[in-house]
Amino acid sequence: MSQPAARPTSELPANKELVMKVIPMPADTNANGDIFGGWVMAQVDLAGAVLPARVVQGRMATVAVKEFIFKQPVRVGDILSFYSSVVRLGRTSVTVDVEVYAERFGAQGRYAKVTEALLTYVAIDANGKPRPIPPQPASDPLPAGAA
Repeated sequence: MSQPAARPTSELPANKELVMKVIPMPADTNANGDIFGGWVMAQVDLAGAVLPARVVQGRMATVAVKEFIFKQPVRVGDILSFYSSVVRLGRTSVTVDVEVYAERFGAQGRYAKVTEALLTYVAIDANGKPRPIPPQPASDPLPAGAA
């Protein structure tokens, strides 16, 4: 019996920042034994909020998921690495691109891109209403990838 062809290894993104790592556990699986898509989505939302938190400097809320692509299944024991970059900085909102790479349990050092998403967060005040993002100091560059 022949061995299945190995999936090509992905290069980790040089133009994005590593914002989070996590290992999914058996409690996060669906009936097929893969990790629930909703669990992955929740992790992407957490990872996606890291860079906006630096510029919003206060409360914020996820207001849009413009794109979410599941490229490959995530499995128990995979080491997931979440990379993010700011793609748009508006008056009250920040849009980020998040890419998720898996180091498979038995293949550390090789990465497979498993998910990518485009999310928008809005700065909010104490009443949950949109508020302007504070001006960014000229000496502080925008987070990686900001336009």
